[in-house]
Amino acid sequence: MKGNITKRGKNSWRLKFDAGRDEKGERKTQFVTFRGTKREAQVKMAELIASVSQQTYVEPHKLTVAEWVRGRVDHWEASGDISARTAERYRQLVEHQIAPQIGAKLLQKLRTLDIEEWHTTLRTGGRVRGKGELSARTIGHAHRVLGKAMRDAVKHEKVFKNVVALESAPKVPDEEMEIVQDVPAFVEKIRGHRLFAMGMVGLFTGMRIGEVLALRWGRVDLDAKVIKVVEALEETKAHRIRFKAPKSKAGRRDLTLPDALVDALREFRREQLELRVKLGAGKLPDDALLFSNLEGEPRSPSSASRAWSDGTGVGFHNLRHTHASQLIDGDVDIVTISKRLGHAKPDITLRIYAHLFKKTDAKAAAAINAALR
Repeated sequence: MKGNITKRGKNSWRLKFDAGRDEKGERKTQFVTFRGTKREAQVKMAELIASVSQQTYVEPHKLTVAEWVRGRVDHWEASGDISARTAERYRQLVEHQIAPQIGAKLLQKLRTLDIEEWHTTLRTGGRVRGKGELSARTIGHAHRVLGKAMRDAVKHEKVFKNVVALESAPKVPDEEMEIVQDVPAFVEKIRGHRLFAMGMVGLFTGMRIGEVLALRWGRVDLDAKVIKVVEALEETKAHRIRFKAPKSKAGRRDLTLPDALVDALREFRREQLELRVKLGAGKLPDDALLFSNLEGEPRSPSSASRAWSDGTGVGFHNLRHTHASQLIDGDVDIVTISKRLGHAKPDITLRIYAHLFKKTDAKAAAAINAALR
């Protein structure tokens, strides 16, 4: 491996060295400007030649952290690696938590100390509006987005190592999620609420709000007591409200229904049919949405979720957690719970609801054994 050093000015040197071969097999010559003493330039040259020999050399570039992460989010969305909703959330994290703090830094100059200081800055004053600390959970989300982008940077030889992976995100406090403790009492409390049927579906199937709002009557078999989940609603600023496939293949699933939910949906369907008769709308078509707006169009997941929580005091996603806790308390195996919730793998379910399995060591051990199988 050859190289030479040429003096360019006071304490300025041009390092010329062989950087291996390109894709066509032709030799590449690399030039690097270095500032320092001649001895320091010689040490730098030795390091560069050694990195080429060890196949750890990365060609210099001027990409900033913000430019790289923004580009990766665009690529992940375009390639289908993430959904439009996830891409929207990633971009919020980039613009609010990554770009303002370390976005201007050159990608190749990013170090573990920068990541440590970034975490500290976000903890002490990272809120977008107003002053105050940012939650460890949000910092963790931003950390994972940056880490994913840096893994791509290593893969595409933009950097030698992923410095984000070398620095841990702040630990999220072990807070137990909010669940409905007395389900029968809660059902009686919400009975008569205009979104009662929607809430019952969430409570007794564990479906996500987007999946519930995408339900059509043709996929609800009340005689067989089964709901077929085949799509979901997604709401983003870029695409507004649209139908999409479930988050994973496991999201397409058949859910058996308890009698309480079957009864609630029969009553809900009867009310809809009576209303259509009064309006002269005729028979309820199979492709009609269960929970549409007045025009029969899909409802906004965010507004429906907000209307539910405002009217009941319980977040709609908490119904999903409650359903999971019911299954765990009933000693349903983790694989079945995972399939019912539409998780891609049982270990995802176990990770989310680990604290619910801590009630007895036996239940936790049984869940882990099932997940490993």
